[in-house]
Amino acid sequence: MWILAAGVLSSACQQRLVRTAPPPSVRLVAIGDLHGDLDNALDTLRLSGVIDGSDHWSAGDATVVQTGDITDRGPDSRALIALLRRLQGEAELSGGRLVPLLGNHEVMNLVGDWRYVHPGDVEAYGGEGARRAALSPSGSDGAWLRGLDTVAVLHEVAFVHGGVSPELAALGVETLNDSVRAAIDADPFSPVLGESGPLWYREYVQDPEDVVCPRLATALQHLKATRMVVGHTTQRDGHILTRCGGALAVIDIGIADGYGGHRGAWELVSGDARARYPSGPLDLEDPR
Repeated sequence: MWILAAGVLSSACQQRLVRTAPPPSVRLVAIGDLHGDLDNALDTLRLSGVIDGSDHWSAGDATVVQTGDITDRGPDSRALIALLRRLQGEAELSGGRLVPLLGNHEVMNLVGDWRYVHPGDVEAYGGEGARRAALSPSGSDGAWLRGLDTVAVLHEVAFVHGGVSPELAALGVETLNDSVRAAIDADPFSPVLGESGPLWYREYVQDPEDVVCPRLATALQHLKATRMVVGHTTQRDGHILTRCGGALAVIDIGIADGYGGHRGAWELVSGDARARYPSGPLDLEDPR
């Protein structure tokens, strides 16, 4: 079993893969794109048992991953960042863990591409100048976002916003995360931030399975994982999509009102995956 453990701390929190024995019961929860919709995000976190009715951490020692794109489209990006930062601390105190990952929209904001920023989000920061300062490397939200990883491998599950090609997976998790982090401020046109990089990649979701499943298997082998969980490509029917015999789960179900206002989360308990919807849990295909 391979999981991420805290490594040597630097200006951006670094992580590394270490081998460890699996605990007898592991609960992983993953939530997809939130796109500036605080109310729907809170509903989804409650539905999945991550927060209670007072919006505080209630998932105990579970690990919860948010696969990026909390920003843009809606007015609540700042509030969502504040929520996740608070829940990170509450999770740690409870023996759990909240792992927010970078999405392409976070990186767009950090490099100054504000095409999809909601006017209400600018107002929440007190204007464009204040927002730019907050998202700068020295700004509170900007420093936090730059410290997030792009890829996390937890209990043999690889989490990423778009997907990791076999070519990039061969670099390893730490190198890939460091490459994205470095490119944000030094080289915003780097290929690692482009369509073939982990923030924008859609091949596993959109291309024929007979083509992509062997490539996914190779990527997972490099990542020392058995499955990959991604967001980014919205499932307009509001349901999690699985492909390649359950080796891929696509969890962007359109939580924000602008994408349908669906509620749902991905969950793994003792090796078995399921979706959590308002109508109840639904078993998902598991790779065997």
